[in-house]
Amino acid sequence: MNKNAIKKYAVWARTELIDRVKQRAERFDVYPQSELDIDSVSGVVLSDVEKDQRRAAILLMRDKGYDYVIEEVAYTWFNRFAALRYMEVNNYLPSRVRVFTDENGDFNPQIMTEAIHLDMEDLDMEKVYTLKDKDAKAELYKYLIITQCNALSTILPGLFQKISDYTELLFPDNLIREGSVAEQMVAMVPEECWTETVEVIGWLYQYYINEPKDELINAKKQYKNDDVPFVTQIFTSDWIVKYMVQNSLGRSWIETSGKDYREYNWEYYLAADIASQSEKVKSPEEIRVVDPCMGSGHIIVYVFDVLMQIYEDYGYSQRDAAELILEKNIYGMDISERAYQLAYFSVMMKARKYSRNILKKGIAPNLYVLENVPKIDNEVIDFVANGNAQIKKIINAVIDQFKQLGDFGSLITTEQLNYSMLVNRLAEINSTIFEDLISISNQRICQDVLYPYVRIAEILSMQFDAVITNPPYIGE
Repeated sequence: MNKNAIKKYAVWARTELIDRVKQRAERFDVYPQSELDIDSVSGVVLSDVEKDQRRAAILLMRDKGYDYVIEEVAYTWFNRFAALRYMEVNNYLPSRVRVFTDENGDFNPQIMTEAIHLDMEDLDMEKVYTLKDKDAKAELYKYLIITQCNALSTILPGLFQKISDYTELLFPDNLIREGSVAEQMVAMVPEECWTETVEVIGWLYQYYINEPKDELINAKKQYKNDDVPFVTQIFTSDWIVKYMVQNSLGRSWIETSGKDYREYNWEYYLAADIASQSEKVKSPEEIRVVDPCMGSGHIIVYVFDVLMQIYEDYGYSQRDAAELILEKNIYGMDISERAYQLAYFSVMMKARKYSRNILKKGIAPNLYVLENVPKIDNEVIDFVANGNAQIKKIINAVIDQFKQLGDFGSLITTEQLNYSMLVNRLAEINSTIFEDLISISNQRICQDVLYPYVRIAEILSMQFDAVITNPPYIGE
């Protein structure tokens, strides 16, 4: 992998994207002190959608600051461009139409040349024809990229959430031109970097945050909570990951199965005298591995490969094994939403490597972002408990335990409670068809808010066959 090329591009792209997003903010008068509700900017009438997006951006700036919003929008598009590039190069896009290049690998987006023939969810063909007739290439390219991202939200919801907010309003202009972030991604990062391994996504992020991370560390001041994941993340070198996984998960399997480690070509495995088996050999489906501060997922992605070797040795097909690994074997969490998104995408791409149709299965991997639990009304708690005192006790315990989850992450100690009882109750609620608006609202809160925290509590109370991580740290 050409890490020099990856680093050069990522460092340059961050500065370029931030500048472009700032230009969009200026164009739409998006600043903390700006008036919220206006009908036009510099004589240009705003659509209702643009008004809502602009208002949301200003309100967030007032809460988090101008620089925070600009940085987050720039990174969001960097992340999505990288994901789209990885998928197009590996032919993983459902449309099989390239977003940045043509069939020869040149920056001549196939999605533009094939625009009138695209079969993509929510694509407004009338709008496509209108933009083509006006020869509005930049606007058409923007529309097609956003539509492609939204279409992918169906199969990769952990990364490609529907885009209808201020990130669309602040989308960088003129991506179709020579020298743009899109064109330079093709020119500066060799295509083989995208085909060698999904770890290219993690390296791009590591280099993207290098400069601001160093600035924060060198400032030697007390960090804000939002800074902690940023300054403590570092991409673990490949050989270290392999060493840790081979001598934990790998050793556990060798010791219980009696297999010869040389069958697996584990170059960092430390051979040792194996004691006689002290426990029953586990089925691969029973193995549980967790990375409690997973970062961009480098460790769990390699865990996936080792588990695949174990499954295949046990007689499973790659397709079946890939599904089971996502559902039963791998667990991961992090206090950084950026890290979660990267790990989620990397693991799903690893699964796609082994199973062609897995993205259509709707499987949600056991990966979670750890954030402080929001306020949950007593009405919702009573709705879930439905008179069951034990379920109510578990809900209140989850809420109490996770008030500072975003600060302490997986270091939080959970009570040993029957969380599966609450998980089953939430599944029952999710499968019920309600007709009154209050129950429908409570049902949505149960699924979107409460369920992830209950699953986190359940996972943190589990026992694992291997806990493998490179813990966050600052400095040497």
